[in-house]
Amino acid sequence: MPPAAAPWSWACCGRRRKSAGGGAGDGDGAGASGREGDQWTLFIDLPVLEAATAGFSDGNLLGRGGFGPVYKGVMEGGQEIAVKRLSLESRQGVREFLNEVRLLLKVQHRNLVSLLGCCAAAGQKMLVYPYFPNGSLDHILFDREKRVQLDWPKRYQIILGLARGLLYLHEESPVKIIHRDIKASNVLLDEKLNPKISDFGMARLFLEDATHVNTFRISGTYGYMAPEYAMNGYLSTKTDVFSFGMLVLEIVSGRKNIDRHLGDEKVDLLNYTWKLSEEGRSLEIVDPGLSGWDAGEVAMCVQLGLLCCQAVVSDRPDMYSVHLMLSSDSFTLPKPGKPAVHGRVGRWKSTAGSASSSASGANTNSTFATDTTKASTLGNIAEDESRNSISISFTTEGR
Repeated sequence: MPPAAAPWSWACCGRRRKSAGGGAGDGDGAGASGREGDQWTLFIDLPVLEAATAGFSDGNLLGRGGFGPVYKGVMEGGQEIAVKRLSLESRQGVREFLNEVRLLLKVQHRNLVSLLGCCAAAGQKMLVYPYFPNGSLDHILFDREKRVQLDWPKRYQIILGLARGLLYLHEESPVKIIHRDIKASNVLLDEKLNPKISDFGMARLFLEDATHVNTFRISGTYGYMAPEYAMNGYLSTKTDVFSFGMLVLEIVSGRKNIDRHLGDEKVDLLNYTWKLSEEGRSLEIVDPGLSGWDAGEVAMCVQLGLLCCQAVVSDRPDMYSVHLMLSSDSFTLPKPGKPAVHGRVGRWKSTAGSASSSASGANTNSTFATDTTKASTLGNIAEDESRNSISISFTTEGR
């Protein structure tokens, strides 16, 4: 289902993918760790990680996913880390693992969780990330007591930071990447509550000039997946845009996109927001516990969320346009068309599963796969990453 001519095409004029480490990194480019000669310093000896995690003790276990457990550790110098220990059943060999690590080193940005190191020894493969004591966004946003930490300026900065991270992945990183599982539990928060996109286990690399791909390997989370992807395997950067739009509406409302504890009219956040918007009452979705919010910014974010979730793929803005809308005081947003309120689950068989988040704790989600791929182990580290929910730049499957 190729999209029609996009009304957002004007935003693409004059933009080219930056060279390694440039662009939206805002100074956080590939840096020293991305240089070939320095990459080998990131390989950590197994005894070092064993010491840091007290022998991978249960007391340091942060969570457990389909591709292995995640442990908290403390390095000799005092740095806190999260260690994702990939399952021994993984089909990926050491050679592919090392190649994948080198690739990950090229993707660095202040709004992406960075890879600190890795270990490939004694038949084991591990990835090491920073530990974030504030955990993931969902653990604060969807907790009535904790979300008082998130006033409106902080929520707006989280939305803007996520837009910057996705813009980098889609258009400014050395390789074009679609995350495929943008959601609240895959956003980690640093000590200042700045957002870091994590869990790239399900991420998909694209050729420089590719606009989309049709795939039978469907990975994502119920409620966040764009319908053209969930139903037909049509994957493009607009898949991430849709998920981002859903997340924006969650951040504004302080609730999950599907909440069956609410009345029938309010169960589906996207459908409910669209209904209120058509009635001129869109501000009614604002988190009732939020005070001192800017009505203009909130209204803009609601409208932006709906624009990102439109049913027609080509009607959704790209992340360059999204970032421009959020950064400009004079940008006028078009009226959104009907959002894709149907087809967000897809026709694929779903299997409930839990994944673990390195710095944030466990959470339950649904993941989707065709029958033909369900039995096979994902063959690369990108998809190894996906179900373990710890944090980095390459995809994961929802919690």
